Amino acid sequence: MTTSVVDHYDNHLAPIYSWMVGDFDAACVQADKFYDDLELPNGNGRIAVDLGCGHGVHSVPLARRGYHVLSIDTSAHLLNELKSAAGDLPIQTIAADLTGFSVHLESEYASLIACMGDTLTHLPSIEAINALIRDAARKLMPDGLLTCSFRDYSTHELTGADRFIPVRSDDRRIHTCFLDFRSESVLVHDIVHSLIDSSWQTSISAYPKLRLHPDSLVSTAESHGLTLVHRTVVRGMLYFAFKRLQSSNSG
Repeated sequence: MTTSVVDHYDNHLAPIYSWMVGDFDAACVQADKFYDDLELPNGNGRIAVDLGCGHGVHSVPLARRGYHVLSIDTSAHLLNELKSAAGDLPIQTIAADLTGFSVHLESEYASLIACMGDTLTHLPSIEAINALIRDAARKLMPDGLLTCSFRDYSTHELTGADRFIPVRSDDRRIHTCFLDFRSESVLVHDIVHSLIDSSWQTSISAYPKLRLHPDSLVSTAESHGLTLVHRTVVRGMLYFAFKRLQSSNSG
């Protein structure tokens, strides 16, 4: 059954998300390496916004780097996990649709806005992605950064058995993804087998992800006064960083 992204995470993935990601500290180290590669300066109390923050593998490293982090997600379950991981770090969790993030900044501007971990492709349309980038450009300080990552489902269409992606497994749970490619989206089926009371039980839920072309993302960001300063690929995930230059006037 196809569901919305919110329902898919609330009812299917959120309870196993931290297990799916694996060791939290290791995931934070990986996020930190990305910010090291950007030579990200100390936040000194400036604002960073983590859009679709999940359980905090970017929020926590950013807060440790001295940023006051606004962590936005629709999943109460994942935000509660983030609160537990954050301790006394300067992280404010917000249960909300990430596309309305500027409301929570009010009159403030962010030094960094992060939209990581395939979050962009969770949005309902390319127009929604364009609007998010436009709003990010408007709410960044001069020299502020917009960072994002996603998997390129646009230029690499999987076929046959390659559409089955093993995510993680142990002696009590097996998680596999099946990808069904459409013209503008890919339907992601998350198939979870769980050992409960000596019996294996299967749950399946599907939701759409957009097929976002990397060059389209760059073009949109540049049209809103952002300059590409970093682009790399790590294990199939594309990573981007765009800077709002001092002279930029985003529309």
